[in-house]
Amino acid sequence: MIDALNAIREEALARLSTLGPDAPEAALRDLRARYLGRGGALTVALREMGKLSPQERPRVGKVANEVKEVLEAAFDGAERARATRGRAARMLRERVDVTLPGRRAPIGRLHPVTQIAERAIEVFVGLGFSVVEGPDVESDYYNFEALNIPKGHPARELQDTFYVTDDVVLRTHTSPVQIRTMKRLKPPLRVIAPGTVYRRDDDDVTHSPMFYQIEGFMVDRGVTFGDLKGILTAFVQELFGHGTRVSFRPSYFPFVEPGAELDIECFLCKARGCRVCKGSGWLEILGAGMIHPEVFRAVNYDPEVFSGFAFGMGIERIAMLRYGVNNIRLFYENDQRFLEQF
Repeated sequence: MIDALNAIREEALARLSTLGPDAPEAALRDLRARYLGRGGALTVALREMGKLSPQERPRVGKVANEVKEVLEAAFDGAERARATRGRAARMLRERVDVTLPGRRAPIGRLHPVTQIAERAIEVFVGLGFSVVEGPDVESDYYNFEALNIPKGHPARELQDTFYVTDDVVLRTHTSPVQIRTMKRLKPPLRVIAPGTVYRRDDDDVTHSPMFYQIEGFMVDRGVTFGDLKGILTAFVQELFGHGTRVSFRPSYFPFVEPGAELDIECFLCKARGCRVCKGSGWLEILGAGMIHPEVFRAVNYDPEVFSGFAFGMGIERIAMLRYGVNNIRLFYENDQRFLEQF
């Protein structure tokens, strides 16, 4: 019996050594089961111990335990060595070359309306204007009254205002920032006020109940309409290209007098007439004018001493003209195929 146990040990160790270091895991598992499994050679041999005499059992049992321990240690060592070689091989395959340049994470891009807004702000800052912001929820006083739009004024109906209460509104323009700034500071002033505004406009291809606007103003002694024309002409040519022709048409706004609308030469047809400019050869982009004396009085500026101009533009409209977009909804639908074009 002892000779049989030793023979099993020698046979198992010999077969284990012939597998080699790169033997498949399944082959190692099968060999272990062949000798140490339920039906393995060692297990079968141990079942025969019941036939031994009581005097032989202790000696044979001791040898059997030694053989089992030797084989288990051998198989465990072979499995650990195989796992170690596997980890080393995997680390070699997956090693990182730290000398390679890093991969930049993909980043998004600015929304087309944001691009135009930032470019417009950049141009005005280059012309000496400061940027000031104000609240989206405004009092009736700042949004209307101080801008020469008293209660009952028809311009209030034109604005189609969202009222929070009888005296609080979602601002219909960023002109309240002008009032707040002039109440806080004294001339000379050059200020632009970018921000979101809200009007009860129809949701169609050219209107939205919420849109982005930039308004600005300049106040000092001796400011003239010629200064307004010079500033806005420089702005247009920086935004749409040098050589772009501009035209000023008389218009009415309650907080300026005289008022005007600024048109630019249609950049698609070069003033020959097309569907974009509706055959006129010109595209309207903003409203402007000389600040009304009543607005100056509301902020305690003497209109006999100071003069100034103000202007305002919808950024979505300028983006539509700049990029040839014919539907304002495209800016808000977040269609990646559209946004990736800018």
